[in-house]
Amino acid sequence: MPLRVVVDAESGVPPWRQVHDQIVRAITTGSLARDARLPPIRQLSRDLGLASGTIARVYRELETAGWVTTARARGTVVTGPADRPDPGALLRDAAADYARHSRELGVAPDEAVDAVRVALASLDASSR
Repeated sequence: MPLRVVVDAESGVPPWRQVHDQIVRAITTGSLARDARLPPIRQLSRDLGLASGTIARVYRELETAGWVTTARARGTVVTGPADRPDPGALLRDAAADYARHSRELGVAPDEAVDAVRVALASLDASSR
C-alpha cells in the first residue's frame, strides 16, 4: 500500500511532526509493512509541497528512533517495529502529544478533554 500523508498547514503542528507521526502511525498499524520503501526525500517533499530539508529531518528522526534504515542502494526502508506495539503505550504517547499541544495553545484541561469527547462522538457518528 502506498504511503499516504496529508499536511494541514492550519493545524498548528509543525509539518515535519505531522509527516513523522503519520509515518509512525502507518508503520504501527501495519499500513506500511516491514521492508516497505519510503518515497525518496525529493519526491515526498515535492508531493507535499515541503522543503526537502523538512523531509530529510523526518527521515533522520525515524532512523534515530529505529523505525527506518537508509542505504544508498535500497533507499529508506521500514525496519520496525517487529511486532505491533502495545496499543496502550501508543495511546499514552498520543495523549501526551495532545496534552503538550493543548498547553501550547493555552487551552484549559477541561476544554481539552471536552474536545476529545467531541472528536470521539464525531467519529462514532460518522461510522454509522
